[in-house]
Amino acid sequence: MSFTQYDINGLVYHRADSFDAASGVMHGFATRTGGISEGAFASLNLGRSRGDQPESVRENYRRFEAALGGSLQQLVLCRQVHSDRVEVVTESDALPDLYAPTPFEADGLITNVPGLALAVFYADCIPVLLYDSVQQVVAAVHSGWRGTARGISGKAVSLMQEQFGSQPKDILAAIGPGICPQCFETHEDVPHALRELFGDEAKDYITPLPQEKFQVDLKGMIAHTLQVVGLPSQNIDDLSLCTACHPELYWSHRRLGEARGNQAAIIALQ
Repeated sequence: MSFTQYDINGLVYHRADSFDAASGVMHGFATRTGGISEGAFASLNLGRSRGDQPESVRENYRRFEAALGGSLQQLVLCRQVHSDRVEVVTESDALPDLYAPTPFEADGLITNVPGLALAVFYADCIPVLLYDSVQQVVAAVHSGWRGTARGISGKAVSLMQEQFGSQPKDILAAIGPGICPQCFETHEDVPHALRELFGDEAKDYITPLPQEKFQVDLKGMIAHTLQVVGLPSQNIDDLSLCTACHPELYWSHRRLGEARGNQAAIIALQ
């Protein structure tokens, strides 16, 4: 499996080939290119709370919608808090306006409602999209190191099973762009949190460095989590691009701090 990069009138984004082969789903992982925002937000900022001009953000969403070839009129967002909370959402959770208050705090969204577009934001944390083409269920997950250490992607799969009868063998996973191990240098707190949940299994994704520091492979840990809950390895794809290594494509919180925009990953049943 792999990803394909699209350039639609200068707007660059990626799609998972496995999702497109299964058909029936609109999705995309945005880059920072192709919008109208300026300065620190140049140019496809999709984050509403970064301090960008609302009219620019609205136009950016219109352009992303056109590039995706689907509708974002029923958009569901959440206040991401680096948790392992995953919400099942319906039409009642769709925002009446892009700048309407988000209804809840969570870091994962699941639905079986066609046309309901789920979005999560990233600027180093890992976006994960899930698609069950058999039961027609989709999920969008924001997995930073805290969410990864709490197994949020696996919890999303379990909730898809419980609520909609999804079978892990039928679920496709697309792990989007995010920080690579070489750019994600941490102290002991991150490896400790991973070992608390995964025990010795976490060691393959942690590289000790001098001065009690570590490099952590978040994407590898997420893929492992998904396999633990039953997804076959061939159902899991990883877009290897690093948000910190590629400033021409992505904003990186580690590189830029708060003076930046946000990318978004979006998925909707057609």
